[in-house]
Amino acid sequence: MLLSIAAIVVGLLILVWSADRFVDGAAAIAQHMGVSNLIIGITVVGFGTSAPEIAVSVIAVLEEVPGLAVGNAIGSNIANIGLILGITALLAPVSVSRGLIRSEYPLLFGATVVLTWCLYDLQLDRLDGFLLIGMLVVIMAYMIHSHHNAKEELDEDDESMSDKVAWFWILLGLVLLIGSSRMLVWGASNIAHSLGVSELVIGLTIVALGTSLPELAASIASLKKSIPDMAIGNIIGSNLFNSLAVVGIPPLIHGFEVDMAALHRDLPVMVLLTLLLFAMSFGRNQQLNKIGRFKGVVLFALFAAYQSYLYFEVVSAT
Repeated sequence: MLLSIAAIVVGLLILVWSADRFVDGAAAIAQHMGVSNLIIGITVVGFGTSAPEIAVSVIAVLEEVPGLAVGNAIGSNIANIGLILGITALLAPVSVSRGLIRSEYPLLFGATVVLTWCLYDLQLDRLDGFLLIGMLVVIMAYMIHSHHNAKEELDEDDESMSDKVAWFWILLGLVLLIGSSRMLVWGASNIAHSLGVSELVIGLTIVALGTSLPELAASIASLKKSIPDMAIGNIIGSNLFNSLAVVGIPPLIHGFEVDMAALHRDLPVMVLLTLLLFAMSFGRNQQLNKIGRFKGVVLFALFAAYQSYLYFEVVSAT
Protein backbone atom coordinates (compact mmCIF):
# COMPACT_ATOMS: atom_id res chain seq x y z
CA MET A 1 0.00 0.00 0.00
CA LEU A 2 2.84 2.42 0.90
CA LEU A 3 4.57 1.66 -2.42
CA SER A 4 1.35 2.41 -4.31
CA ILE A 5 0.91 5.74 -2.51
CA ALA A 6 4.56 6.64 -3.25
CA ALA A 7 4.00 5.85 -6.94
CA ILE A 8 1.04 8.25 -7.04
CA VAL A 9 2.97 11.11 -5.38
CA VAL A 10 6.16 10.71 -7.44
CA GLY A 11 4.18 10.21 -10.64
CA LEU A 12 2.22 13.41 -10.07
CA LEU A 13 5.38 15.48 -9.45
CA ILE A 14 7.07 14.19 -12.62
CA LEU A 15 3.88 14.63 -14.62
CA VAL A 16 3.44 18.32 -13.80
CA TRP A 17 7.05 19.15 -14.72
CA SER A 18 7.08 17.10 -17.94
CA ALA A 19 3.78 18.60 -19.17
CA ASP A 20 5.25 22.08 -18.81
CA ARG A 21 8.29 21.12 -20.90
CA PHE A 22 6.08 19.35 -23.45
CA VAL A 23 3.91 22.43 -24.00
CA ASP A 24 7.02 24.63 -24.35
CA GLY A 25 8.35 22.47 -27.16
CA ALA A 26 4.99 22.05 -28.88
CA ALA A 27 4.31 25.79 -28.93
CA ALA A 28 7.75 26.51 -30.39
CA ILE A 29 7.41 23.89 -33.14
CA ALA A 30 3.92 25.19 -33.97
CA GLN A 31 5.22 28.68 -34.60
CA HIS A 32 8.36 27.56 -36.45
CA MET A 33 6.25 25.44 -38.83
CA GLY A 34 3.61 28.13 -39.35
CA VAL A 35 0.95 25.94 -37.73
CA SER A 36 -1.44 27.43 -35.18
CA ASN A 37 -1.25 26.62 -31.48
CA LEU A 38 -4.81 25.30 -31.77
CA ILE A 39 -3.92 22.57 -34.25
CA ILE A 40 -0.79 21.60 -32.30
CA GLY A 41 -2.97 21.36 -29.20
CA ILE A 42 -5.41 19.10 -31.03
CA THR A 43 -2.80 16.87 -32.71
CA VAL A 44 0.60 16.75 -30.95
CA VAL A 45 -0.54 17.61 -27.42
CA GLY A 46 -3.86 15.80 -27.86
CA PHE A 47 -2.11 12.58 -28.88
CA GLY A 48 0.66 12.97 -26.31
CA THR A 49 -1.74 13.37 -23.40
CA SER A 50 -3.96 10.53 -24.72
CA ALA A 51 -1.05 8.09 -25.07
CA PRO A 52 -1.53 6.79 -21.49
CA GLU A 53 -5.19 5.98 -22.23
CA ILE A 54 -4.18 4.14 -25.42
CA ALA A 55 -1.52 2.11 -23.59
CA VAL A 56 -3.86 1.22 -20.73
CA SER A 57 -6.65 0.15 -23.11
CA VAL A 58 -4.37 -2.10 -25.18
CA ILE A 59 -2.97 -3.72 -22.04
CA ALA A 60 -6.48 -4.14 -20.63
CA VAL A 61 -7.68 -6.05 -23.72
CA LEU A 62 -4.54 -8.21 -23.81
CA GLU A 63 -5.16 -9.10 -20.16
CA GLU A 64 -8.84 -9.81 -20.96
CA VAL A 65 -10.33 -6.98 -18.89
CA PRO A 66 -12.03 -4.98 -21.71
CA GLY A 67 -14.30 -3.18 -19.24
CA LEU A 68 -11.24 -1.28 -18.11
CA ALA A 69 -10.54 -0.14 -21.69
CA VAL A 70 -14.05 1.17 -22.39
CA GLY A 71 -14.37 2.71 -18.94
CA ASN A 72 -10.97 4.38 -19.40
CA ALA A 73 -12.04 6.06 -22.67
CA ILE A 74 -15.48 7.21 -21.53
CA GLY A 75 -14.27 8.19 -18.07
CA SER A 76 -11.36 10.19 -19.50
CA ASN A 77 -13.67 12.13 -21.83
CA ILE A 78 -15.94 12.93 -18.90
CA ALA A 79 -12.95 13.97 -16.78
CA ASN A 80 -11.45 16.11 -19.56
CA ILE A 81 -14.56 18.28 -19.88
CA GLY A 82 -15.93 18.17 -16.34
CA LEU A 83 -12.75 18.09 -14.28
CA ILE A 84 -9.91 19.37 -16.49
CA LEU A 85 -11.77 22.14 -18.33
CA GLY A 86 -13.73 22.94 -15.17
CA ILE A 87 -10.59 23.45 -13.07
CA THR A 88 -8.81 25.29 -15.88
CA ALA A 89 -11.73 27.74 -16.23
CA LEU A 90 -11.75 28.25 -12.46
CA LEU A 91 -8.10 29.30 -12.60
CA ALA A 92 -8.50 31.60 -15.62
CA PRO A 93 -11.17 32.14 -18.32
CA VAL A 94 -10.59 29.92 -21.36
CA SER A 95 -11.01 31.71 -24.69
CA VAL A 96 -12.97 29.89 -27.39
CA SER A 97 -12.73 31.24 -30.94
CA ARG A 98 -15.71 31.22 -33.30
CA GLY A 99 -13.62 29.21 -35.78
CA LEU A 100 -13.24 26.46 -33.19
CA ILE A 101 -17.03 26.21 -32.83
CA ARG A 102 -17.52 26.08 -36.61
CA SER A 103 -14.80 23.55 -37.46
CA GLU A 104 -13.24 21.52 -34.62
CA TYR A 105 -16.30 21.04 -32.40
CA PRO A 106 -18.45 19.42 -35.14
CA LEU A 107 -15.63 16.90 -35.62
CA LEU A 108 -15.70 16.02 -31.92
CA PHE A 109 -19.49 15.75 -32.03
CA GLY A 110 -19.26 13.50 -35.10
CA ALA A 111 -16.73 11.26 -33.34
CA THR A 112 -19.08 11.06 -30.34
CA VAL A 113 -21.98 10.00 -32.58
CA VAL A 114 -19.90 7.30 -34.31
CA LEU A 115 -18.61 6.01 -30.96
CA THR A 116 -22.18 5.80 -29.66
CA TRP A 117 -23.25 3.88 -32.77
CA CYS A 118 -20.36 1.42 -32.38
CA LEU A 119 -21.18 0.77 -28.72
CA TYR A 120 -24.94 0.56 -29.22
CA ASP A 121 -25.00 -3.21 -29.91
CA LEU A 122 -22.77 -3.87 -26.86
CA GLN A 123 -20.11 -5.39 -29.14
CA LEU A 124 -16.83 -4.01 -30.43
CA ASP A 125 -15.30 -5.94 -33.34
CA ARG A 126 -12.60 -5.29 -35.95
CA LEU A 127 -15.06 -3.52 -38.26
CA ASP A 128 -15.81 -1.04 -35.47
CA GLY A 129 -12.09 -0.63 -34.88
CA PHE A 130 -11.33 0.10 -38.54
CA LEU A 131 -14.23 2.57 -38.70
CA LEU A 132 -13.05 4.50 -35.63
CA ILE A 133 -9.37 4.57 -36.63
CA GLY A 134 -10.26 5.47 -40.22
CA MET A 135 -12.33 8.41 -39.00
CA LEU A 136 -9.44 9.56 -36.81
CA VAL A 137 -7.00 9.53 -39.75
CA VAL A 138 -9.42 11.54 -41.93
CA ILE A 139 -10.05 14.08 -39.15
CA MET A 140 -6.34 14.58 -38.41
CA ALA A 141 -5.55 15.05 -42.12
CA TYR A 142 -8.38 17.55 -42.51
CA MET A 143 -7.40 19.63 -39.48
CA ILE A 144 -3.70 19.74 -40.37
CA HIS A 145 -4.55 20.84 -43.91
CA SER A 146 -7.13 23.44 -42.84
CA HIS A 147 -4.85 25.04 -40.22
CA HIS A 148 -1.51 24.81 -42.01
CA ASN A 149 -1.64 28.40 -43.20
CA ALA A 150 -2.69 29.82 -39.81
CA LYS A 151 0.72 31.29 -39.05
CA GLU A 152 1.13 32.99 -35.70
CA GLU A 153 3.56 35.56 -34.41
CA LEU A 154 6.61 34.33 -32.51
CA ASP A 155 7.15 35.33 -28.92
CA GLU A 156 10.65 36.24 -27.83
CA ASP A 157 10.92 33.08 -25.73
CA ASP A 158 9.98 30.89 -28.68
CA GLU A 159 12.51 32.58 -31.00
CA SER A 160 15.27 31.60 -28.61
CA MET A 161 14.28 27.91 -28.72
CA SER A 162 15.75 26.05 -31.69
CA ASP A 163 13.99 23.17 -33.43
CA LYS A 164 16.38 20.65 -31.89
CA VAL A 165 15.77 21.93 -28.37
CA ALA A 166 12.00 22.08 -28.96
CA TRP A 167 11.86 18.48 -30.24
CA PHE A 168 14.05 17.36 -27.34
CA TRP A 169 11.53 18.77 -24.84
CA ILE A 170 8.60 17.31 -26.79
CA LEU A 171 10.11 13.80 -26.82
CA LEU A 172 11.38 13.92 -23.23
CA GLY A 173 8.11 15.41 -22.03
CA LEU A 174 6.10 12.76 -23.88
CA VAL A 175 8.16 9.90 -22.44
CA LEU A 176 7.87 11.27 -18.92
CA LEU A 177 4.15 11.99 -19.37
CA ILE A 178 3.51 8.37 -20.32
CA GLY A 179 5.84 6.94 -17.69
CA SER A 180 4.54 9.05 -14.83
CA SER A 181 0.91 8.39 -15.86
CA ARG A 182 1.54 4.65 -15.83
CA MET A 183 3.12 5.02 -12.40
CA LEU A 184 0.02 6.84 -11.19
CA VAL A 185 -2.34 4.27 -12.69
CA TRP A 186 -0.33 1.37 -11.25
CA GLY A 187 -0.45 2.80 -7.75
CA ALA A 188 -4.11 3.83 -7.95
CA SER A 189 -5.21 0.51 -9.50
CA ASN A 190 -3.48 -1.48 -6.75
CA ILE A 191 -5.32 0.52 -4.12
CA ALA A 192 -8.64 0.19 -5.97
CA HIS A 193 -8.26 -3.59 -6.45
CA SER A 194 -7.54 -4.01 -2.76
CA LEU A 195 -10.99 -2.47 -2.14
CA GLY A 196 -12.71 -4.96 -4.48
CA VAL A 197 -13.89 -2.48 -7.15
CA SER A 198 -14.91 -3.79 -10.63
CA GLU A 199 -12.82 -3.19 -13.76
CA LEU A 200 -15.40 -0.91 -15.40
CA VAL A 201 -15.64 1.34 -12.35
CA ILE A 202 -11.84 1.35 -11.98
CA GLY A 203 -11.61 2.49 -15.60
CA LEU A 204 -14.23 5.21 -15.08
CA THR A 205 -12.68 6.55 -11.88
CA ILE A 206 -9.12 5.74 -10.78
CA VAL A 207 -7.66 4.96 -14.21
CA ALA A 208 -9.57 7.75 -16.01
CA LEU A 209 -8.47 10.30 -13.42
CA GLY A 210 -4.88 9.09 -13.51
CA THR A 211 -4.59 9.11 -17.29
CA SER A 212 -6.37 12.50 -17.50
CA LEU A 213 -3.79 14.23 -15.31
CA PRO A 214 -1.55 14.98 -18.34
CA GLU A 215 -4.45 16.94 -19.87
CA LEU A 216 -4.84 18.92 -16.64
CA ALA A 217 -1.12 19.67 -16.43
CA ALA A 218 -0.90 20.56 -20.13
CA SER A 219 -3.98 22.82 -19.98
CA ILE A 220 -2.72 24.69 -16.92
CA ALA A 221 0.73 25.05 -18.49
CA SER A 222 -0.89 26.44 -21.66
CA LEU A 223 -2.75 29.09 -19.66
CA LYS A 224 0.44 30.03 -17.80
CA LYS A 225 2.07 30.66 -21.16
CA SER A 226 -0.94 32.67 -22.41
CA ILE A 227 -1.82 30.26 -25.24
CA PRO A 228 -5.49 29.45 -24.46
CA ASP A 229 -6.04 27.97 -27.93
CA MET A 230 -3.74 25.11 -26.94
CA ALA A 231 -5.65 24.61 -23.68
CA ILE A 232 -9.04 24.10 -25.36
CA GLY A 233 -7.42 22.35 -28.33
CA ASN A 234 -5.83 19.89 -25.91
CA ILE A 235 -9.26 18.96 -24.49
CA ILE A 236 -10.86 18.52 -27.92
CA GLY A 237 -7.86 16.64 -29.31
CA SER A 238 -7.65 14.33 -26.32
CA ASN A 239 -11.37 13.51 -26.50
CA LEU A 240 -11.05 12.82 -30.22
CA PHE A 241 -8.19 10.38 -29.58
CA ASN A 242 -10.05 8.82 -26.65
CA SER A 243 -13.25 8.30 -28.67
CA LEU A 244 -11.56 7.04 -31.83
CA ALA A 245 -8.13 5.61 -30.93
CA VAL A 246 -8.53 4.44 -27.32
CA VAL A 247 -11.76 2.63 -28.22
CA GLY A 248 -10.75 1.82 -31.81
CA ILE A 249 -7.38 0.13 -31.29
CA PRO A 250 -8.36 -2.64 -28.77
CA PRO A 251 -10.97 -4.35 -31.04
CA LEU A 252 -8.33 -4.53 -33.79
CA ILE A 253 -6.55 -6.97 -31.47
CA HIS A 254 -9.72 -8.96 -30.81
CA GLY A 255 -13.39 -8.21 -30.36
CA PHE A 256 -15.12 -8.06 -26.99
CA GLU A 257 -18.45 -7.34 -25.32
CA VAL A 258 -19.29 -3.98 -23.76
CA ASP A 259 -20.80 -3.75 -20.28
CA MET A 260 -24.41 -2.57 -20.53
CA ALA A 261 -23.84 -0.12 -17.65
CA ALA A 262 -21.31 1.74 -19.79
CA LEU A 263 -23.93 2.31 -22.49
CA HIS A 264 -26.90 3.19 -20.28
CA ARG A 265 -25.17 5.01 -17.41
CA ASP A 266 -21.81 6.43 -18.48
CA LEU A 267 -22.07 7.16 -22.21
CA PRO A 268 -25.06 9.54 -21.74
CA VAL A 269 -23.01 11.58 -19.25
CA MET A 270 -20.18 11.86 -21.79
CA VAL A 271 -22.61 12.95 -24.54
CA LEU A 272 -24.27 15.48 -22.19
CA LEU A 273 -20.93 17.10 -21.29
CA THR A 274 -19.91 17.21 -24.95
CA LEU A 275 -23.15 19.04 -25.83
CA LEU A 276 -22.71 21.32 -22.82
CA LEU A 277 -19.21 22.24 -23.99
CA PHE A 278 -20.72 23.33 -27.30
CA ALA A 279 -23.48 25.36 -25.57
CA MET A 280 -20.97 27.06 -23.26
CA SER A 281 -18.79 28.07 -26.20
CA PHE A 282 -21.40 30.55 -27.47
CA GLY A 283 -21.49 34.14 -26.27
CA ARG A 284 -22.41 37.68 -27.25
CA ASN A 285 -19.08 38.28 -28.98
CA GLN A 286 -19.26 37.09 -32.57
CA GLN A 287 -15.52 36.33 -32.77
CA LEU A 288 -14.53 35.12 -29.30
CA ASN A 289 -16.21 33.71 -26.21
CA LYS A 290 -14.83 32.71 -22.84
CA ILE A 291 -15.58 29.75 -20.61
CA GLY A 292 -15.33 31.62 -17.33
CA ARG A 293 -15.38 30.70 -13.66
CA PHE A 294 -19.15 30.23 -13.38
CA LYS A 295 -19.18 27.78 -16.27
CA GLY A 296 -16.14 26.11 -14.74
CA VAL A 297 -18.07 25.63 -11.50
CA VAL A 298 -20.98 24.06 -13.41
CA LEU A 299 -18.68 21.62 -15.23
CA PHE A 300 -16.82 20.66 -12.08
CA ALA A 301 -20.08 20.24 -10.13
CA LEU A 302 -21.46 17.88 -12.78
CA PHE A 303 -18.25 15.85 -12.71
CA ALA A 304 -18.32 15.68 -8.90
CA ALA A 305 -21.98 14.60 -8.94
CA TYR A 306 -21.23 11.83 -11.45
CA GLN A 307 -18.25 10.55 -9.44
CA SER A 308 -20.33 10.66 -6.24
CA TYR A 309 -23.05 8.62 -7.94
CA LEU A 310 -20.50 5.99 -8.98
CA TYR A 311 -19.07 5.91 -5.47
CA PHE A 312 -22.43 5.38 -3.75
CA GLU A 313 -23.41 2.81 -6.38
CA VAL A 314 -20.24 0.84 -5.60
CA VAL A 315 -20.77 1.19 -1.84
CA SER A 316 -24.35 -0.04 -2.11
CA ALA A 317 -23.24 -3.02 -4.21
CA THR A 318 -20.61 -4.15 -1.69
